[in-house]
Amino acid sequence: MNKSGFFIIIFMVFFGCDPFGDHYSDIDEVVYYETKTGITDVFIFTPASVMTWNIKFGGGRIDFWFDCYGDRVHMTTGEVTENLQAITDFINEQMPTVILLQEVDVNSKRTAYIDQVQWLLDNTYLNYGVYASQWQNQFVPSDGLGPVDSGNAILSVYPITGAERITLPLRSDQDGITQHFYLKRNILKAKTILNGFEYWILNLHTSAYSNDGTKKKQIDRFVDELHAISFDGELFVAGGDLNEIPPGSSQLSNFPDSICEDEDFQADDYSDETDWLDELYENYQPAVVLTDYHNNELVFFTHTTDSNGFWARKLDYLFTNQDGGFWQSETHQNTMLLSDHAPTTALIQPYFYDSMGAYFCGEPGDTIDVSCMTDDCPEGFICDTEGCYPSQCECTDDGIICTEDCGGSICVPDN
Repeated sequence: MNKSGFFIIIFMVFFGCDPFGDHYSDIDEVVYYETKTGITDVFIFTPASVMTWNIKFGGGRIDFWFDCYGDRVHMTTGEVTENLQAITDFINEQMPTVILLQEVDVNSKRTAYIDQVQWLLDNTYLNYGVYASQWQNQFVPSDGLGPVDSGNAILSVYPITGAERITLPLRSDQDGITQHFYLKRNILKAKTILNGFEYWILNLHTSAYSNDGTKKKQIDRFVDELHAISFDGELFVAGGDLNEIPPGSSQLSNFPDSICEDEDFQADDYSDETDWLDELYENYQPAVVLTDYHNNELVFFTHTTDSNGFWARKLDYLFTNQDGGFWQSETHQNTMLLSDHAPTTALIQPYFYDSMGAYFCGEPGDTIDVSCMTDDCPEGFICDTEGCYPSQCECTDDGIICTEDCGGSICVPDN
């Protein structure tokens, strides 16, 4: 009897009719979270910002087996909490309104079974979260990994509604047993509030190692979802770790951090993928426009597997369909010790209200009288006169500067 047959028999003895030890037929659906340390109020006139960050399951810069720089598989509780604390310190410093997180563990042996979504909410000012697993097995035999539950999350200051997990195509270049234990990619989609308006937030983490075109299919499904939202006249901010470099990148292969010899973990040749993000850039507003990227690619790189090197390529993105796009963005390359990906943040172009609806605060020097007491709010909004809102605000290159009085009123969603 060969080894694989022997192990399958052992699985069947211990797990009965479920030979792989899974208690589900499909990955669990979206899980909603709320902070356990008290809801935090955030001043509404702070221009909303969105961050995307692959946090490498709180692994910091420990060299794991899959990066080919080390052989670590599991972390201690102390290592996980120390790394998570460094991540939360950075989040609390930047104060994004919404975060798109990839590679978040909630119940994995490798991260000491810490629910990282709950931990991040309880140790930041963020109040609400949703999570969708993309790797959920009670037992993964590879390298003694054991139980794993890891996926995408969206965290927000404001309540999150309408969340769903959109299943993406699986790799077709794997046998059935390997595919069972492997990642089941998804788009995590949910609604929250940015600058007083409802936005769809879509979080994607595509396949890194497929050689059968699976990543292209996943990106195309993502684009289709964005087109559908735009067709319905709704707003979105979308992004994540797309495992793809921008169109027109000067280097397509042989990156300095890529040392893996095992074909299963080689993902550094983009020569046949140069147009895979074209439709995103042609239809929507990116946080980093291509002209800026082409002028100085290095300052926008977000990923490297070599903790002793420098960021080697850009894989992480934010897009919106809002007219005017993002106000400004930043690639935080000072986070080398926190993850193998650098976070990217972008400010959402803020809206203000007049009697006819909403308009942009788009030009530095614009002054807005903040009052809805004499004019009706747009349909679906009500005039809030009880909160402490400034009576006047001015648009500047650095955001919105408002008076410190409480003489204003604003339209807010009626929900």
